[in-house]
This record gives sequence, structure tokens and C-alpha cells, in this order.
Amino acid sequence: MPLTRRQATAAALAAVPLAFGAAGHARAAERRSRTLYIAGDSTAAQKSARLAPETGWGMALPFFLHKDRPVANHAVNGRSSKSFVDEGRLDAILGVIQPGDFLLVQFAHNDEKAEDPTRYTEPWTTFQDYLRLYIDGARARGARPVLATPVERRRFDAEGNAVTSHGEYPAAMRALAVEEDVALLDIEALSLALWQRLGVEETKKYFNWTATEQDNTHFNPPGAIEVARLVAGELLHRRVLARRDVCRLDAEIPESWITWP
Repeated sequence: MPLTRRQATAAALAAVPLAFGAAGHARAAERRSRTLYIAGDSTAAQKSARLAPETGWGMALPFFLHKDRPVANHAVNGRSSKSFVDEGRLDAILGVIQPGDFLLVQFAHNDEKAEDPTRYTEPWTTFQDYLRLYIDGARARGARPVLATPVERRRFDAEGNAVTSHGEYPAAMRALAVEEDVALLDIEALSLALWQRLGVEETKKYFNWTATEQDNTHFNPPGAIEVARLVAGELLHRRVLARRDVCRLDAEIPESWITWP
């Protein structure tokens, strides 16, 4: 039997809350907590109190991300793309990562150590092969893989020009990102430009230079904060995250925000 006008109107009004409710649920799902996992080495890793003031950039990344984009920093000192996998650390991430999460992968510092077969990878073969394990593992679980070229060391030539130290690893990662259609954060290029802009003496304020140590690879709090700012900016620039996901990109971050467990 055809609906009367009154019955049709009542049915339409009854459906309105359901429509708005569905839209509300969709917005809520979109803004649910989506974790950014970091797989990497000592340049990103969480440091203990005994290593202070050495600071990984992953310790500072949460300062630039919205609370709905928490960071799970699995980076560990001394690991390469190979040893991280061989020790079961990638499996540990893949065991908990959820659809919609992110897996940010930065290696090369230790992949370069040809004298150590437990860590060494060759840029255009085994390095790329291991990186594919991270990419495929994340995608199989509905998460988004993101590659980050390795942050540059503090290294200058006799004329005061910042020079690269990672050989062909960054180029191999860039090529793989194109081949696999993966977002790439070019932290190697951005950090090199930053060190060039700061110069020989000023960069010492960003690395772990102390009264007893002159470390041109690892950061102190100011250095970790500035590299994390580069990472967050690239996550936005490469459209991995939206503007609402990041914060304080142009703000001064107090060093006191850094803590060592």
C-alpha cells in the first residue's frame, strides 16, 4: 500500500538522526588514535638517563604531533635494517600495529658497516630487500609504511662545506620509494642543508659534544628537537599527515621537555 504524505514525512524525519549519527561515527573513526611506529637506529632511539644528554630525534617527535597521533619509538642503538629484522624487532611491531597506523623506517648508519656481517647490507640489493619487509609487513596489516633517508652526520670539508656520509644508501632508498610507491621523507637532504646553514661551529651545539666526548653522529636535546621538526614537517609536506595532525612546527621547544627514563 502506498505511504500517505504524513507517513512518508514521518519516515524521513526518523531517518535523519541515523544519517547524522553515521556521519558522526565516520568523523570519530577518522580522528581515532593512529599510532606512528618508528623502526630505526640510535639517531632516533629513546635514550636512558645514563646516556644523557644524548637524545634521539624520536624522543622529540611527539612535541610536534597532535595527541591523536601518538609515537611508539621502537628504534634501538646499533641496529641496521637487517639486524632489526633478525632480532625479531620488526615482528614485534607487526604484532601490534593496527590498520590506519604508520610505520616510519629510517636506517643506513649501521647498514654501512661492511666489517660486521650481522648488520651490513649492500645499498642496491640487500638494503632494499630488507626495507621491503617493512613495507610489505605494514601494508599487510593495513598500516602505512613511510621511508626516511638517514639523518646526516656532522661532517665538513676543509672549505667548511657540509658533506654527505651515507654513500649510496639514501639514493637506494629514494629509488625504492618510487618503485614501491611509498612516501619518502628526505631527512638526509634536509639535515645536510641545515648543517650547512648552521656552519662548522654552530652545529656543535646540536650534536652530543660534551667535556669528554666529541660525537658527530648523535644529538643533544636541541639537535634532536630540530631533526624531529624536520621529520614532522616532511610528514606534513608529503601528505602522510594532515595539518591538524601536527603542531608547533614554528615554535621554540624547551629543552626541558626532553626526559631520559
